[in-house]
Amino acid sequence: MSGFLGKLSPATRTTNGDGLPLFYNIHKSVELQRSQRDTARVSVTLAELLMSVEDERNDQSRVLDVAIASNFWASVPLSSSSPFLLSFKELTYSVKIKKKFKPFPCCGNLSCDGNDMEMNTKVLLNGISGEAREGEMMAVLGASGSGKSTLIDALANRIAKESLSGAITLNGEVLESSLHKVISAYVMQDDLLFPMLTVEETLMFSAEFRLPSSLSKKKKKARVQALIDQLGLRNAAKTVIGDEGHRGVSGGERRRVSIGTDIIHDPIILFLDEPTSGLDSTSAYMVVKVLQRIAQSGSIVIMSIHQPSYRILGLLDRLIFLSRGNTVYSGSPTHLPQFFSEFGHPIPENESKTEFALDLIRELEDSPEGTKALVEYHKQWRTKQTSNHSRRNTNVSLKDAITASISRGKLVSGATNLKSSFQTFANPFWTEMLVIAKRSILNSRRQPELFGIRLGAVLVTGTILATIFWKLDNSPRGIQERLGLFAFAMSTTFYTCAEAIPVFLQERYIFMRETAYNAYRRSSYVLAHTIISLPALIILSASFAATTFWAVGLAGGSEGFLFFFLTILAAFWAGSSFVTFLSGVVSHVMIGFTVVVAILAYFLLFSGFFISRDRIPLYWIWFHYLSLVKYPYEGVLQNEFEDPTKCFVRGIQMFDNSPLGQVPAAVKIGLLKSMSGVLGINVTAETCVTTGIDILKQQGITEISKWNCLWITVAWGFFFRVLFYFTLLIGSKNKRR
Repeated sequence: MSGFLGKLSPATRTTNGDGLPLFYNIHKSVELQRSQRDTARVSVTLAELLMSVEDERNDQSRVLDVAIASNFWASVPLSSSSPFLLSFKELTYSVKIKKKFKPFPCCGNLSCDGNDMEMNTKVLLNGISGEAREGEMMAVLGASGSGKSTLIDALANRIAKESLSGAITLNGEVLESSLHKVISAYVMQDDLLFPMLTVEETLMFSAEFRLPSSLSKKKKKARVQALIDQLGLRNAAKTVIGDEGHRGVSGGERRRVSIGTDIIHDPIILFLDEPTSGLDSTSAYMVVKVLQRIAQSGSIVIMSIHQPSYRILGLLDRLIFLSRGNTVYSGSPTHLPQFFSEFGHPIPENESKTEFALDLIRELEDSPEGTKALVEYHKQWRTKQTSNHSRRNTNVSLKDAITASISRGKLVSGATNLKSSFQTFANPFWTEMLVIAKRSILNSRRQPELFGIRLGAVLVTGTILATIFWKLDNSPRGIQERLGLFAFAMSTTFYTCAEAIPVFLQERYIFMRETAYNAYRRSSYVLAHTIISLPALIILSASFAATTFWAVGLAGGSEGFLFFFLTILAAFWAGSSFVTFLSGVVSHVMIGFTVVVAILAYFLLFSGFFISRDRIPLYWIWFHYLSLVKYPYEGVLQNEFEDPTKCFVRGIQMFDNSPLGQVPAAVKIGLLKSMSGVLGINVTAETCVTTGIDILKQQGITEISKWNCLWITVAWGFFFRVLFYFTLLIGSKNKRR
C-alpha cells in the first residue's frame, strides 16, 4: 500500500489552506493508476485496500487514508466492464375493490341479480415493460393515479409475488427477494428521520446499521464524510434535522439526508418515490443532480417524479410515461419531440416537453376514447425503434457483475468474497441492540422535557396522595382509606404509561423503512427499547414509593417499603409493555389514547376494589383474572394487612360505620356487654374484632400470595413485549397484496 501511495504526485500529498487533502488531484492520480493497471484494480477489493490503509501510522498517511477512502466512496464516474441491466417485462398488477354498500338494491332501476357483494377489479399496472442500465437515471412520469408509485413498488420488490405477474431480471437472471434487499435501496416519499439528531449523526447511525462490524469505526466515519460531500451537506453536517417545534435543515437538505440514509452501503440499484415532491425548483434540481452522481458511480437509479423542470429533464436518461397503468411513452427524453410529432401532436418550440406530454395525456384521458390510440401507437413506435437499433444486452453473469462491482467499492460490506457479502443482516444481534439503544438515548437526551413532565406528574400525584392520606390510623375509616389509596395508586401507574403510545407511533415508519431492507432485526429493536426503558421506570417507581410510603404510614418498615417499591416498578413495567403493544396495533395517536383509557378503566373496574371477587358474576370472572390492576393491587393489600397481630377494628369501633356510631361511648359499652351475654364471649371496648387477615378475607384476597402477585405482574410485562414483537413481525411488512 505504501508503494502505491508513493507513486502519487507531490501535489496529491499536499493539503489546502484548511489542512484537508486535495481530493481532486488524488483522484486524477488514482485514475492514472487504474488506466495503467486495470487488472490490479479489479482484483483488489475495497476491504483489502482499507485494511492496508489502516496500517499507515504517521500523520501524512492518515491524511492520505481519508483521501483514498473518499475516492472509493465518492460518486466519481467509473467505467465498468461489467454493466448491470435491469429488465422488466409485462408487469401487471391489479387490486380488488369492494363495491359501495347499497341499502336498497331492489329499488328503482337497480336489479336484484345478487351481484352487489361482488368485487370490482382495478388494474394499476397493465403490461409495463422497459429496462434501466447502470450509470443511468430512469424517471417514471404521469398524473396522480397513473401508477408511478405502483411501478416503483413493483420493481423494488414491495408487491407480493403472488399478486404481481410479469418478469423482473437483472442481467437476465431473476432477482430473488433476499438478494434484492442486499443490492438495492428504496427511498420513501416522506422524509422519515429522527428530528433531534444532526445530519452527521443520522448518517453515522445508518452506517452503523448497514455496514458490518468488520469495518472499523474509522472506515465508517470516512464513508459518512464522503457521503456528506457527495450529497452536498457539508455546511449542514452539524445541524439537527428538526421538526415543527425545532428549527433544523431545509427541505432539500432533509430530502438529501433521507436519500443518504438508504445509500450508505452504496447499493447497485436505487429506487425513489417522488424525491422532488414538496421542494422548490432549485432544491429539486440539487437532489436530482446528487442522484445523477450516484448513478454515474455505478448504480441504477429509478424514480417516480411528478413534473420535472427543464433542467431536471436534462439530467434524465430514460423516461416512462404512464396513463392509468398503461405505458404511453418509454425512451430517451431527446426522442419525445419526434414521438409526439409522428403521433400528430408536435411539441411547440417554447414549451416544456414534459408539461406538453402530461397535458396531452390528461386531455386524452378525459376524452371518450381515452389514451388507447396513444398506447397502441407507442407499441408500434417501440417496435420500430427496437428494429432500428440493436439491443445492447450484457453478456456478463449477475454473479460476475456483482463481484466486479464490489471490487470497485459498491455494496460496502467489508467482505472479500461474494458469498459473505450477501448476509441477511450486516451486524450481529448485540451490535444492533447497542446501536439502537445509543440512538434512542441520544434522541431522548435532547428532549429532556418529555421525561421531566412524566416525572413531574408522578411526583405531583404522589405528593397529593401523601397529603390527603397523611398518617392513616388503624380504624374502620383507615381501612377504607387504605383501600382507596392502593386502588388509585396502582391505576395511576398504568395511566401514566399512556405516554408511550406516541413514542412508537412516531417511529413506526422509520422502523418500517429500516427493517424493510434488513438494517436490523425486529427482535433487536424490541429488546433494545425494553432495556433502555427500565432506568426511567426505576426512577419513576422510586420517586412515587418514597413520596407516599412513609408519609401515609404504611406497614412493613424497610421490607414493606422494598416490596411496595418493587410492586410499583412491576406495575410500571406491565403498563409500559401493555401500552407499547397497543401502539404496535393501533396506527393513530388519538385512537390509541382512547383504547388505552377505556381498557385501563375496565382493568380497574374488575380489579376487586369496586366489587370483590366473590361478588363478580361468573360470566365476568375471566376479566377479573385478566385485569392488570388486580395483581399489584392485591399484592400491596397483602403487604399492608398480612400481620395477624395488627388490629384494625376494636370492640367500641364496631359501631363507627353504622347509625350507632354517633351515640355516646357509655351506650356503646352497654351494647357490648349485652352482646357478650348473648354470644357467650366477653367483648370489651378494647377487644380486637377485625385483624388484617380478616380484611383480606373480606376483600376475597385469599388465592395468591403477595410475591406471586408480583411475579405475575412482571410476567404480564414480558408477555406484552413478546406480543409487541409478533405485532412488528406481522404488521410491519412493506409489501402490497
